[in-house]
Amino acid sequence: MDLASQAATASGRRPIDEWHSRPKSAINTERPSLAFYIDYNRKEHTFPPPSHNRKVSMEKSEEFESPNPLDDLRNARRAVNEEHEQTVREAVKSYYKAIFWSLYLSTAVIMEGYDTSLVFSFFGLPTFAKKYGTPQQDGLYSLSAPWQSALGQGAMVGQFFGLIITGYATDLYGFRRTAAAACILNAAFVFILFFAPNIETLLTGQILLGLPLGSFLTLTTVYTAEISPLALRPYLETWVNICWSIGKLMASGVLRSYSEDTTEWAYRVPWAVQWIFPPFILLGVVLAPESPWWLIRQQRIEDARKSLLRLSSGLTDEKVSNTLSQMILTNMQERELQASTSYLDCFRGTNLRRTEISCVAQTMQPLVGFALVLWTTSFFQTQGLTANDAFNLSLGQNAVGLVAGILLWFIMPRVGRRTIYLCGLGAIFVLQITIGALGVPTYTKATAWSTGALIMGFCLCYSLSVGPMSYIISVEVPSTRLRNKTAVLGRNIYHIGSVFNSTLTTYMISPAGWGWQGKTAFFWAAFTMLAWVWTFFRLPEIKDRTFVELDVLFENDVPARAFTSTQPQVFTAENPEDE
Repeated sequence: MDLASQAATASGRRPIDEWHSRPKSAINTERPSLAFYIDYNRKEHTFPPPSHNRKVSMEKSEEFESPNPLDDLRNARRAVNEEHEQTVREAVKSYYKAIFWSLYLSTAVIMEGYDTSLVFSFFGLPTFAKKYGTPQQDGLYSLSAPWQSALGQGAMVGQFFGLIITGYATDLYGFRRTAAAACILNAAFVFILFFAPNIETLLTGQILLGLPLGSFLTLTTVYTAEISPLALRPYLETWVNICWSIGKLMASGVLRSYSEDTTEWAYRVPWAVQWIFPPFILLGVVLAPESPWWLIRQQRIEDARKSLLRLSSGLTDEKVSNTLSQMILTNMQERELQASTSYLDCFRGTNLRRTEISCVAQTMQPLVGFALVLWTTSFFQTQGLTANDAFNLSLGQNAVGLVAGILLWFIMPRVGRRTIYLCGLGAIFVLQITIGALGVPTYTKATAWSTGALIMGFCLCYSLSVGPMSYIISVEVPSTRLRNKTAVLGRNIYHIGSVFNSTLTTYMISPAGWGWQGKTAFFWAAFTMLAWVWTFFRLPEIKDRTFVELDVLFENDVPARAFTSTQPQVFTAENPEDE
Protein backbone atom coordinates (compact mmCIF):
# COMPACT_ATOMS: atom_id res chain seq x y z
CA MET A 1 0.00 0.00 0.00
CA ASP A 2 1.44 3.41 -1.01
CA LEU A 3 1.53 6.47 1.22
CA ALA A 4 -1.61 7.95 -0.28
CA SER A 5 -3.54 4.76 0.35
CA GLN A 6 -2.21 4.54 3.89
CA ALA A 7 -3.27 8.10 4.56
CA ALA A 8 -6.70 7.44 3.11
CA THR A 9 -7.12 4.34 5.28
CA ALA A 10 -6.00 6.20 8.38
CA SER A 11 -8.51 8.97 7.70
CA GLY A 12 -11.39 6.48 7.51
CA ARG A 13 -11.87 6.82 3.75
CA ARG A 14 -11.29 3.98 1.35
CA PRO A 15 -8.61 4.55 -1.29
CA ILE A 16 -9.79 4.65 -4.86
CA ASP A 17 -7.98 1.40 -5.70
CA GLU A 18 -10.47 -0.65 -3.71
CA TRP A 19 -12.93 -0.24 -6.57
CA HIS A 20 -10.60 -2.07 -8.94
CA SER A 21 -8.72 -5.35 -8.62
CA ARG A 22 -5.64 -4.13 -10.46
CA PRO A 23 -2.73 -2.31 -8.82
CA LYS A 24 -2.47 1.48 -8.79
CA SER A 25 0.41 1.56 -11.25
CA ALA A 26 -1.62 -0.38 -13.78
CA ILE A 27 -4.56 1.96 -13.36
CA ASN A 28 -2.32 4.98 -13.87
CA THR A 29 -1.05 3.57 -17.14
CA GLU A 30 -4.39 2.46 -18.53
CA ARG A 31 -6.55 5.24 -17.13
CA PRO A 32 -4.38 8.31 -16.64
CA SER A 33 -7.23 10.30 -15.06
CA LEU A 34 -6.62 8.49 -11.77
CA ALA A 35 -3.20 10.01 -11.28
CA PHE A 36 -2.99 12.71 -13.95
CA TYR A 37 0.13 10.93 -15.05
CA ILE A 38 2.77 12.76 -17.06
CA ASP A 39 5.11 11.20 -19.56
CA TYR A 40 8.53 12.02 -18.10
CA ASN A 41 10.32 11.02 -21.31
CA ARG A 42 9.01 14.20 -22.91
CA LYS A 43 10.55 17.54 -22.12
CA GLU A 44 7.46 19.23 -23.46
CA HIS A 45 3.90 18.49 -22.41
CA THR A 46 1.21 20.04 -24.55
CA PHE A 47 -2.50 20.41 -24.40
CA PRO A 48 -4.28 18.00 -26.73
CA PRO A 49 -4.65 19.87 -30.03
CA PRO A 50 -7.71 22.14 -29.99
CA SER A 51 -9.92 22.72 -32.99
CA HIS A 52 -7.51 25.28 -34.46
CA ASN A 53 -4.55 22.90 -33.98
CA ARG A 54 -2.52 25.31 -31.85
CA LYS A 55 -0.36 23.61 -29.21
CA VAL A 56 0.61 25.23 -25.94
CA SER A 57 3.70 24.02 -24.15
CA MET A 58 3.79 24.12 -20.38
CA GLU A 59 7.57 24.32 -20.53
CA LYS A 60 7.47 27.43 -22.68
CA SER A 61 4.76 29.17 -20.66
CA GLU A 62 6.29 31.97 -18.63
CA GLU A 63 3.76 31.33 -15.87
CA PHE A 64 5.55 28.17 -14.80
CA GLU A 65 8.75 28.63 -12.89
CA SER A 66 10.06 25.14 -13.62
CA PRO A 67 10.23 23.43 -17.01
CA ASN A 68 10.01 20.08 -15.21
CA PRO A 69 6.46 18.71 -15.45
CA LEU A 70 6.97 17.03 -12.07
CA ASP A 71 7.19 20.46 -10.45
CA ASP A 72 3.86 21.40 -11.96
CA LEU A 73 2.40 18.13 -10.70
CA ARG A 74 3.60 18.85 -7.17
CA ASN A 75 2.35 22.44 -7.38
CA ALA A 76 -1.09 21.26 -8.41
CA ARG A 77 -1.20 18.77 -5.55
CA ARG A 78 -0.22 21.54 -3.13
CA ALA A 79 -3.09 23.66 -4.45
CA VAL A 80 -5.57 20.83 -3.77
CA ASN A 81 -4.21 20.34 -0.25
CA GLU A 82 -4.35 24.08 0.42
CA GLU A 83 -8.00 24.19 -0.65
CA HIS A 84 -8.90 21.42 1.79
CA GLU A 85 -6.93 22.98 4.64
CA GLN A 86 -8.22 26.51 4.13
CA THR A 87 -10.77 27.68 6.70
CA VAL A 88 -13.74 29.91 5.92
CA ARG A 89 -12.10 32.85 7.68
CA GLU A 90 -8.88 32.41 5.70
CA ALA A 91 -10.83 32.11 2.46
CA VAL A 92 -12.77 35.29 3.19
CA LYS A 93 -9.53 37.15 3.88
CA SER A 94 -7.83 35.91 0.71
CA TYR A 95 -10.81 35.96 -1.66
CA TYR A 96 -13.02 38.84 -0.52
CA LYS A 97 -12.83 40.25 -4.05
CA ALA A 98 -14.21 36.99 -5.48
CA ILE A 99 -16.97 37.13 -2.86
CA PHE A 100 -17.88 40.65 -3.95
CA TRP A 101 -18.09 39.80 -7.65
CA SER A 102 -20.02 36.61 -7.00
CA LEU A 103 -22.57 38.38 -4.79
CA TYR A 104 -22.83 41.29 -7.22
CA LEU A 105 -23.33 39.34 -10.44
CA SER A 106 -25.62 36.76 -8.84
CA THR A 107 -28.17 39.52 -8.26
CA ALA A 108 -29.02 39.06 -11.95
CA VAL A 109 -31.04 36.03 -10.83
CA ILE A 110 -33.41 38.45 -9.07
CA MET A 111 -34.73 39.30 -12.54
CA GLU A 112 -35.70 35.71 -13.27
CA GLY A 113 -37.29 35.19 -9.85
CA TYR A 114 -39.19 38.46 -10.22
CA ASP A 115 -40.56 37.75 -13.70
CA THR A 116 -41.45 34.12 -12.94
CA SER A 117 -43.60 35.13 -9.96
CA LEU A 118 -45.05 38.16 -11.70
CA VAL A 119 -47.00 36.53 -14.48
CA PHE A 120 -48.58 33.88 -12.23
CA SER A 121 -49.62 36.49 -9.66
CA PHE A 122 -51.20 38.65 -12.39
CA PHE A 123 -53.85 35.99 -12.89
CA GLY A 124 -55.33 36.96 -9.51
CA LEU A 125 -55.23 40.70 -10.29
CA PRO A 126 -58.72 41.98 -11.28
CA THR A 127 -57.46 44.77 -13.56
CA PHE A 128 -55.16 42.38 -15.43
CA ALA A 129 -57.98 39.89 -15.90
CA LYS A 130 -60.26 42.64 -17.20
CA LYS A 131 -57.63 43.82 -19.72
CA TYR A 132 -56.58 40.44 -21.11
CA GLY A 133 -59.34 38.05 -20.00
CA THR A 134 -62.93 37.33 -20.97
CA PRO A 135 -66.17 37.84 -18.98
CA GLN A 136 -67.54 34.88 -17.03
CA GLN A 137 -71.11 33.97 -16.08
CA ASP A 138 -70.79 35.73 -12.72
CA GLY A 139 -69.86 38.97 -14.47
CA LEU A 140 -66.21 38.85 -13.44
CA TYR A 141 -63.32 38.64 -15.89
CA SER A 142 -60.89 35.74 -16.03
CA LEU A 143 -58.24 34.25 -18.29
CA SER A 144 -59.06 30.83 -19.66
CA ALA A 145 -56.98 27.88 -18.49
CA PRO A 146 -55.22 27.51 -21.90
CA TRP A 147 -54.19 31.19 -21.91
CA GLN A 148 -53.03 31.02 -18.29
CA SER A 149 -50.96 27.99 -19.17
CA ALA A 150 -49.55 29.65 -22.31
CA LEU A 151 -48.53 32.84 -20.49
CA GLY A 152 -47.02 30.86 -17.64
CA GLN A 153 -45.00 28.75 -20.06
CA GLY A 154 -44.14 31.46 -22.59
CA ALA A 155 -41.01 32.61 -20.80
CA MET A 156 -39.96 28.97 -20.31
CA VAL A 157 -40.16 28.37 -24.06
CA GLY A 158 -37.93 31.37 -24.67
CA GLN A 159 -35.54 30.26 -21.95
CA PHE A 160 -35.24 26.81 -23.52
CA PHE A 161 -33.82 28.20 -26.76
CA GLY A 162 -31.97 31.02 -25.03
CA LEU A 163 -30.11 28.53 -22.85
CA ILE A 164 -28.94 26.51 -25.85
CA ILE A 165 -27.51 29.69 -27.37
CA THR A 166 -25.97 30.59 -23.99
CA GLY A 167 -24.08 27.29 -23.87
CA TYR A 168 -22.35 28.02 -27.17
CA ALA A 169 -21.90 31.75 -26.53
CA THR A 170 -20.27 31.26 -23.14
CA ASP A 171 -17.73 28.78 -24.50
CA LEU A 172 -16.89 31.14 -27.37
CA TYR A 173 -17.08 34.59 -25.81
CA GLY A 174 -16.88 34.04 -22.06
CA PHE A 175 -19.20 34.86 -19.19
CA ARG A 176 -18.88 38.63 -19.28
CA ARG A 177 -19.73 39.22 -22.94
CA THR A 178 -22.61 36.74 -22.85
CA ALA A 179 -24.08 38.32 -19.72
CA ALA A 180 -23.72 41.82 -21.18
CA ALA A 181 -25.67 40.84 -24.30
CA ALA A 182 -28.37 39.23 -22.14
CA CYS A 183 -28.75 42.43 -20.08
CA ILE A 184 -29.26 44.58 -23.18
CA LEU A 185 -31.82 42.19 -24.71
CA ASN A 186 -33.66 41.87 -21.42
CA ALA A 187 -34.19 45.63 -21.18
CA ALA A 188 -35.35 45.79 -24.81
CA PHE A 189 -37.95 43.02 -24.55
CA VAL A 190 -39.59 44.50 -21.43
CA PHE A 191 -40.95 47.25 -23.73
CA ILE A 192 -43.14 44.66 -25.45
CA LEU A 193 -44.71 43.60 -22.15
CA PHE A 194 -45.18 47.16 -20.92
CA PHE A 195 -47.04 48.31 -24.05
CA ALA A 196 -48.79 45.00 -24.94
CA PRO A 197 -52.28 45.92 -26.28
CA ASN A 198 -53.61 42.36 -26.25
CA ILE A 199 -52.91 38.93 -24.85
CA GLU A 200 -51.23 37.71 -28.06
CA THR A 201 -48.62 40.48 -27.87
CA LEU A 202 -48.17 39.73 -24.17
CA LEU A 203 -47.40 36.10 -24.96
CA THR A 204 -44.90 37.15 -27.64
CA GLY A 205 -43.17 39.41 -25.14
CA GLN A 206 -42.97 36.64 -22.57
CA ILE A 207 -41.34 34.28 -25.08
CA LEU A 208 -38.82 36.88 -26.24
CA LEU A 209 -38.02 37.96 -22.68
CA GLY A 210 -37.28 34.34 -21.85
CA LEU A 211 -34.40 34.25 -24.36
CA PRO A 212 -32.03 36.40 -22.25
CA LEU A 213 -33.72 35.78 -18.91
CA GLY A 214 -32.92 32.07 -18.74
CA SER A 215 -29.21 32.64 -19.22
CA PHE A 216 -28.69 34.58 -16.00
CA LEU A 217 -29.13 31.72 -13.55
CA THR A 218 -26.84 29.37 -15.47
CA LEU A 219 -24.21 32.05 -16.07
CA THR A 220 -24.10 33.20 -12.46
CA THR A 221 -24.04 29.74 -10.87
CA VAL A 222 -21.27 28.49 -13.16
CA TYR A 223 -19.30 31.73 -12.74
CA THR A 224 -19.64 31.50 -8.96
CA ALA A 225 -18.49 27.88 -8.92
CA GLU A 226 -15.41 28.72 -10.99
CA ILE A 227 -14.20 31.78 -9.07
CA SER A 228 -14.95 30.55 -5.54
CA PRO A 229 -12.52 28.62 -3.33
CA LEU A 230 -13.78 25.32 -1.92
CA ALA A 231 -14.45 26.73 1.57
CA LEU A 232 -16.71 29.51 0.25
CA ARG A 233 -18.44 27.67 -2.57
CA PRO A 234 -21.50 26.51 -0.54
CA TYR A 235 -22.21 30.02 0.74
CA LEU A 236 -21.84 31.78 -2.59
CA GLU A 237 -23.77 29.18 -4.58
CA THR A 238 -26.61 29.31 -2.05
CA TRP A 239 -26.72 33.09 -2.52
CA VAL A 240 -28.02 32.42 -6.04
CA ASN A 241 -31.15 30.80 -4.58
CA ILE A 242 -31.49 33.67 -2.09
CA CYS A 243 -31.47 36.09 -5.04
CA TRP A 244 -34.25 34.03 -6.62
CA SER A 245 -36.25 34.38 -3.38
CA ILE A 246 -35.54 38.12 -3.29
CA GLY A 247 -36.96 38.39 -6.81
CA LYS A 248 -40.13 36.58 -5.82
CA LEU A 249 -40.43 38.67 -2.66
CA MET A 250 -40.06 41.86 -4.69
CA ALA A 251 -42.76 40.70 -7.09
CA SER A 252 -45.12 39.94 -4.21
CA GLY A 253 -44.41 43.30 -2.59
CA VAL A 254 -44.95 45.30 -5.78
CA LEU A 255 -48.16 43.43 -6.58
CA ARG A 256 -49.40 43.82 -3.01
CA SER A 257 -48.95 47.59 -3.35
CA TYR A 258 -51.15 47.65 -6.45
CA SER A 259 -53.67 44.95 -5.51
CA GLU A 260 -56.43 47.56 -4.96
CA ASP A 261 -55.47 49.74 -7.94
CA THR A 262 -58.20 49.62 -10.58
CA THR A 263 -56.15 51.25 -13.34
CA GLU A 264 -53.84 49.73 -15.91
CA TRP A 265 -50.83 50.80 -13.80
CA ALA A 266 -51.57 47.91 -11.46
CA TYR A 267 -49.81 45.64 -13.97
CA ARG A 268 -47.78 48.14 -16.00
CA VAL A 269 -45.70 49.35 -13.05
CA PRO A 270 -44.63 45.80 -12.08
CA TRP A 271 -43.45 45.30 -15.66
CA ALA A 272 -41.58 48.62 -15.59
CA VAL A 273 -39.72 47.66 -12.40
CA GLN A 274 -37.74 45.19 -14.54
CA TRP A 275 -35.91 48.11 -16.19
CA ILE A 276 -34.12 48.76 -12.90
CA PHE A 277 -32.00 45.59 -13.07
CA PRO A 278 -30.17 45.54 -16.46
CA PRO A 279 -28.11 48.77 -16.05
CA PHE A 280 -27.00 47.73 -12.56
CA ILE A 281 -25.98 44.24 -13.71
CA LEU A 282 -24.35 45.55 -16.89
CA LEU A 283 -22.07 47.81 -14.85
CA GLY A 284 -20.84 44.83 -12.82
CA VAL A 285 -20.38 42.67 -15.91
CA VAL A 286 -18.16 45.32 -17.53
CA LEU A 287 -15.94 45.69 -14.46
CA ALA A 288 -15.78 42.07 -13.25
CA PRO A 289 -12.85 39.75 -14.07
CA GLU A 290 -13.42 36.84 -16.43
CA SER A 291 -13.51 33.30 -15.03
CA PRO A 292 -9.91 31.98 -14.83
CA TRP A 293 -11.18 28.50 -15.72
CA TRP A 294 -12.65 29.82 -18.97
CA LEU A 295 -9.37 31.58 -19.76
CA ILE A 296 -7.47 28.34 -19.13
CA ARG A 297 -9.81 26.51 -21.51
CA GLN A 298 -8.98 29.20 -24.08
CA GLN A 299 -5.26 28.62 -23.35
CA ARG A 300 -4.87 32.25 -22.20
CA ILE A 301 -2.70 31.39 -19.22
CA GLU A 302 -1.31 34.85 -18.53
CA ASP A 303 -4.83 36.30 -18.58
CA ALA A 304 -5.91 33.55 -16.18
CA ARG A 305 -3.11 34.58 -13.82
CA LYS A 306 -4.27 38.21 -13.97
CA SER A 307 -7.84 37.12 -13.29
CA LEU A 308 -6.74 35.12 -10.24
CA LEU A 309 -4.87 38.15 -8.93
CA ARG A 310 -7.97 40.33 -9.38
CA LEU A 311 -10.12 37.78 -7.53
CA SER A 312 -7.72 37.34 -4.62
CA SER A 313 -5.77 39.42 -2.15
CA GLY A 314 -2.43 38.78 -0.49
CA LEU A 315 -1.69 35.50 -2.28
CA THR A 316 1.97 34.80 -2.91
CA ASP A 317 3.24 34.16 -6.42
CA GLU A 318 3.81 30.56 -5.39
CA LYS A 319 0.17 30.02 -4.42
CA VAL A 320 -1.06 31.63 -7.61
CA SER A 321 1.25 29.38 -9.65
CA ASN A 322 0.04 26.34 -7.71
CA THR A 323 -3.58 27.19 -8.48
CA LEU A 324 -2.75 27.74 -12.15
CA SER A 325 -0.99 24.36 -12.28
CA GLN A 326 -4.06 22.69 -10.82
CA MET A 327 -6.35 24.32 -13.38
CA ILE A 328 -4.08 23.58 -16.33
CA LEU A 329 -3.48 19.94 -15.43
CA THR A 330 -7.19 19.39 -14.78
CA ASN A 331 -8.05 20.90 -18.15
CA MET A 332 -5.33 18.88 -19.90
CA GLN A 333 -6.55 15.63 -18.44
CA GLU A 334 -10.16 16.30 -19.33
CA ARG A 335 -9.08 17.09 -22.89
CA GLU A 336 -7.29 13.77 -23.08
CA LEU A 337 -10.47 12.01 -21.99
CA GLN A 338 -12.78 14.14 -24.15
CA ALA A 339 -11.19 16.49 -26.67
CA SER A 340 -14.39 18.19 -27.88
CA THR A 341 -16.99 20.05 -25.83
CA SER A 342 -20.22 19.64 -27.78
CA TYR A 343 -23.62 18.93 -26.27
CA LEU A 344 -23.30 15.33 -27.48
CA ASP A 345 -20.16 14.91 -25.37
CA CYS A 346 -22.31 15.40 -22.28
CA PHE A 347 -23.83 11.98 -23.03
CA ARG A 348 -20.60 10.10 -23.70
CA GLY A 349 -18.54 8.02 -21.30
CA THR A 350 -18.57 9.02 -17.66
CA ASN A 351 -20.08 12.39 -18.61
CA LEU A 352 -23.41 10.61 -19.14
CA ARG A 353 -23.69 9.88 -15.42
CA ARG A 354 -22.71 13.42 -14.52
CA THR A 355 -25.27 14.83 -16.96
CA GLU A 356 -27.94 12.56 -15.49
CA ILE A 357 -27.25 13.84 -11.98
CA SER A 358 -27.20 17.48 -13.07
CA CYS A 359 -30.43 17.17 -15.07
CA VAL A 360 -32.41 15.13 -12.56
CA ALA A 361 -31.34 17.37 -9.67
CA GLN A 362 -32.70 20.43 -11.47
CA THR A 363 -35.84 18.64 -12.68
CA MET A 364 -36.75 17.86 -9.08
CA GLN A 365 -37.61 21.53 -8.56
CA PRO A 366 -40.79 21.42 -10.67
CA LEU A 367 -41.54 17.72 -10.17
CA VAL A 368 -42.00 18.07 -6.41
CA GLY A 369 -44.93 20.36 -7.21
CA PHE A 370 -43.47 23.81 -6.66
CA ALA A 371 -46.13 25.24 -9.00
CA LEU A 372 -48.49 24.96 -6.02
CA VAL A 373 -46.59 27.88 -4.51
CA LEU A 374 -46.67 29.93 -7.71
CA TRP A 375 -50.44 29.49 -7.96
CA THR A 376 -51.28 30.37 -4.35
CA THR A 377 -52.56 33.89 -5.10
CA SER A 378 -55.27 32.85 -7.55
CA PHE A 379 -55.88 29.58 -5.67
CA PHE A 380 -56.71 31.26 -2.36
CA GLN A 381 -58.97 33.78 -4.06
CA THR A 382 -61.08 30.90 -5.37
CA GLN A 383 -61.38 29.68 -1.76
CA GLY A 384 -62.97 32.92 -0.57
CA LEU A 385 -59.95 34.95 0.55
CA THR A 386 -59.73 38.57 -0.55
CA ALA A 387 -57.09 39.68 -3.03
CA ASN A 388 -55.20 41.40 -0.19
CA ASP A 389 -55.22 38.26 1.97
CA ALA A 390 -54.08 36.13 -0.97
CA PHE A 391 -51.20 38.50 -1.75
CA ASN A 392 -50.28 38.64 1.95
CA LEU A 393 -49.97 34.85 2.01
CA SER A 394 -47.85 34.94 -1.14
CA LEU A 395 -45.66 37.64 0.43
CA GLY A 396 -45.23 35.51 3.56
CA GLN A 397 -44.27 32.44 1.56
CA ASN A 398 -41.56 34.30 -0.31
CA ALA A 399 -40.24 35.79 2.93
CA VAL A 400 -40.01 32.27 4.37
CA GLY A 401 -37.99 31.20 1.32
CA LEU A 402 -35.58 34.08 1.84
CA VAL A 403 -35.07 33.27 5.54
CA ALA A 404 -34.56 29.58 4.71
CA GLY A 405 -31.80 30.47 2.26
CA ILE A 406 -29.95 32.35 5.00
CA LEU A 407 -30.43 29.48 7.48
CA LEU A 408 -28.90 27.13 4.94
CA TRP A 409 -25.58 28.99 5.28
CA PHE A 410 -25.30 27.55 8.78
CA ILE A 411 -26.43 24.05 7.78
CA MET A 412 -24.36 23.34 4.66
CA PRO A 413 -20.89 23.42 6.28
CA ARG A 414 -22.04 20.72 8.70
CA VAL A 415 -24.37 18.55 6.62
CA GLY A 416 -23.76 16.94 3.23
CA ARG A 417 -25.67 17.80 0.05
CA ARG A 418 -27.10 14.29 -0.24
CA THR A 419 -28.36 14.26 3.37
CA ILE A 420 -30.03 17.65 2.94
CA TYR A 421 -31.72 16.43 -0.23
CA LEU A 422 -33.06 13.25 1.39
CA CYS A 423 -34.36 15.02 4.50
CA GLY A 424 -35.93 17.82 2.47
CA LEU A 425 -37.74 15.48 0.09
CA GLY A 426 -39.04 13.42 3.00
CA ALA A 427 -40.47 16.51 4.73
CA ILE A 428 -42.01 17.78 1.48
CA PHE A 429 -43.73 14.42 0.94
CA VAL A 430 -45.37 14.55 4.40
CA LEU A 431 -46.55 18.14 3.85
CA GLN A 432 -48.01 17.31 0.43
CA ILE A 433 -50.01 14.42 1.86
CA THR A 434 -51.36 16.72 4.58
CA ILE A 435 -52.26 19.48 2.09
CA GLY A 436 -54.05 16.93 -0.06
CA ALA A 437 -55.98 15.61 2.94
CA LEU A 438 -57.24 19.11 3.76
CA GLY A 439 -58.52 19.39 0.20
CA VAL A 440 -60.77 16.34 0.46
CA PRO A 441 -63.65 17.95 2.43
CA THR A 442 -65.39 21.10 1.22
CA TYR A 443 -63.15 24.12 1.61
CA THR A 444 -63.89 26.73 4.26
CA LYS A 445 -62.02 29.92 5.08
CA ALA A 446 -60.38 28.11 8.01
CA THR A 447 -59.10 25.26 5.85
CA ALA A 448 -57.89 27.78 3.26
CA TRP A 449 -55.75 29.51 5.91
CA SER A 450 -54.54 26.11 7.19
CA THR A 451 -53.55 25.15 3.66
CA GLY A 452 -51.72 28.45 3.35
CA ALA A 453 -49.75 27.69 6.52
CA LEU A 454 -48.82 24.23 5.22
CA ILE A 455 -47.71 25.68 1.89
CA MET A 456 -45.46 28.03 3.87
CA GLY A 457 -43.99 24.92 5.47
CA PHE A 458 -43.56 23.51 1.97
CA CYS A 459 -41.66 26.69 1.00
CA LEU A 460 -39.44 26.36 4.06
CA CYS A 461 -38.49 22.74 3.35
CA TYR A 462 -38.07 23.40 -0.37
CA SER A 463 -35.85 26.44 0.22
CA LEU A 464 -33.72 24.47 2.68
CA SER A 465 -33.16 21.54 0.33
CA VAL A 466 -34.30 20.99 -3.26
CA GLY A 467 -34.35 24.67 -4.25
CA PRO A 468 -30.74 25.70 -3.55
CA MET A 469 -29.17 22.22 -3.68
CA SER A 470 -30.18 21.70 -7.29
CA TYR A 471 -28.19 24.78 -8.36
CA ILE A 472 -25.12 23.65 -6.43
CA ILE A 473 -25.19 20.07 -7.70
CA SER A 474 -25.87 21.08 -11.31
CA VAL A 475 -22.66 23.14 -11.54
CA GLU A 476 -20.33 21.15 -9.26
CA VAL A 477 -20.96 17.67 -10.72
CA PRO A 478 -20.08 18.31 -14.42
CA SER A 479 -16.51 18.28 -15.67
CA THR A 480 -14.91 21.71 -15.93
CA ARG A 481 -14.83 21.64 -19.74
CA LEU A 482 -18.49 20.64 -20.08
CA ARG A 483 -19.83 22.57 -17.09
CA ASN A 484 -21.54 25.29 -19.14
CA LYS A 485 -23.31 22.93 -21.50
CA THR A 486 -24.23 20.40 -18.80
CA ALA A 487 -25.72 23.17 -16.68
CA VAL A 488 -27.65 24.39 -19.73
CA LEU A 489 -29.00 20.89 -20.39
CA GLY A 490 -30.03 20.57 -16.77
CA ARG A 491 -31.79 23.92 -16.83
CA ASN A 492 -33.61 23.03 -20.05
CA ILE A 493 -34.77 19.73 -18.59
CA TYR A 494 -35.97 21.82 -15.65
CA HIS A 495 -38.00 23.98 -18.04
CA ILE A 496 -39.54 20.92 -19.67
CA GLY A 497 -40.51 19.70 -16.22
CA SER A 498 -41.86 23.16 -15.39
CA VAL A 499 -44.06 23.16 -18.50
CA PHE A 500 -45.40 19.74 -17.47
CA ASN A 501 -45.89 20.97 -13.90
CA SER A 502 -47.46 24.29 -14.84
CA THR A 503 -49.81 22.84 -17.45
CA LEU A 504 -51.17 20.15 -15.16
CA THR A 505 -51.40 22.43 -12.12
CA THR A 506 -53.35 24.98 -14.17
CA TYR A 507 -56.09 22.46 -14.88
CA MET A 508 -55.89 20.79 -11.46
CA ILE A 509 -56.38 23.97 -9.41
CA SER A 510 -58.50 26.15 -11.70
CA PRO A 511 -62.29 25.95 -11.12
CA ALA A 512 -62.62 26.20 -14.91
CA GLY A 513 -60.42 23.11 -15.26
CA TRP A 514 -60.52 19.88 -13.26
CA GLY A 515 -61.14 21.61 -9.93
CA TRP A 516 -58.89 19.35 -7.82
CA GLN A 517 -57.80 22.32 -5.70
CA GLY A 518 -55.85 21.09 -2.62
CA LYS A 519 -56.04 17.45 -3.72
CA THR A 520 -53.49 18.40 -6.39
CA ALA A 521 -50.84 17.85 -3.71
CA PHE A 522 -51.55 14.09 -3.74
CA PHE A 523 -50.45 13.91 -7.37
CA TRP A 524 -47.12 15.65 -6.76
CA ALA A 525 -46.49 13.62 -3.60
CA ALA A 526 -46.05 10.56 -5.84
CA PHE A 527 -43.31 12.34 -7.81
CA THR A 528 -41.67 13.46 -4.58
CA MET A 529 -41.42 9.85 -3.43
CA LEU A 530 -39.85 8.85 -6.76
CA ALA A 531 -37.37 11.72 -6.36
CA TRP A 532 -36.43 10.46 -2.88
CA VAL A 533 -35.75 6.95 -4.22
CA TRP A 534 -33.58 8.31 -7.05
CA THR A 535 -31.65 10.49 -4.62
CA PHE A 536 -30.94 7.55 -2.32
CA PHE A 537 -29.49 5.36 -5.07
CA ARG A 538 -28.03 7.82 -7.60
CA LEU A 539 -27.03 11.10 -5.95
CA PRO A 540 -23.42 11.09 -4.65
CA GLU A 541 -22.12 13.22 -1.81
CA ILE A 542 -19.98 16.00 -3.29
CA LYS A 543 -19.40 18.07 -0.17
CA ASP A 544 -15.75 19.15 0.31
CA ARG A 545 -14.67 17.79 -3.09
CA THR A 546 -12.53 19.74 -5.52
CA PHE A 547 -13.26 19.53 -9.24
CA VAL A 548 -10.27 17.28 -9.88
CA GLU A 549 -11.34 14.88 -7.11
CA LEU A 550 -14.79 14.60 -8.63
CA ASP A 551 -13.17 13.83 -12.00
CA VAL A 552 -11.35 10.89 -10.43
CA LEU A 553 -14.40 9.55 -8.58
CA PHE A 554 -16.63 9.64 -11.65
CA GLU A 555 -13.95 8.26 -13.98
CA ASN A 556 -13.67 5.23 -11.70
CA ASP A 557 -17.44 4.67 -11.50
CA VAL A 558 -17.46 4.88 -7.71
CA PRO A 559 -21.01 4.10 -6.47
CA ALA A 560 -23.02 7.09 -5.28
CA ARG A 561 -23.29 5.86 -1.70
CA ALA A 562 -19.51 5.28 -1.56
CA PHE A 563 -18.41 8.81 -2.48
CA THR A 564 -18.14 9.88 1.15
CA SER A 565 -15.95 6.95 2.22
CA THR A 566 -13.65 6.98 -0.82
CA GLN A 567 -10.45 9.05 -0.94
CA PRO A 568 -9.38 9.84 -4.53
CA GLN A 569 -5.66 10.14 -5.32
CA VAL A 570 -4.99 13.16 -7.50
CA PHE A 571 -1.87 14.54 -9.13
CA THR A 572 0.27 11.53 -8.17
CA ALA A 573 3.22 10.51 -10.35
CA GLU A 574 3.12 7.38 -12.47
CA ASN A 575 6.46 6.36 -10.99
CA PRO A 576 6.28 6.50 -7.14
CA GLU A 577 10.04 7.10 -6.98
CA ASP A 578 9.50 10.46 -8.65
CA GLU A 579 7.16 11.65 -5.90
